[in-house]
Amino acid sequence: MMESIASMAMGMSAASFATNYSMAVTKKMMDTQELAGQELLNMLPDVAGPAKGQFIDTYA
Repeated sequence: MMESIASMAMGMSAASFATNYSMAVTKKMMDTQELAGQELLNMLPDVAGPAKGQFIDTYA
């Protein structure tokens, strides 16, 4: 009986560790992807709005 309780406690501890590890890796990956996205946005050129008279309104 005591062995099964100890075995279950060890199993729960291992499962808890695996969950915490997985969450930490996922959070790190999300932070890295967010930084990569911000850097991509910074690399985009600043585009001004279209010049006046550049487009023809075909719906009028």
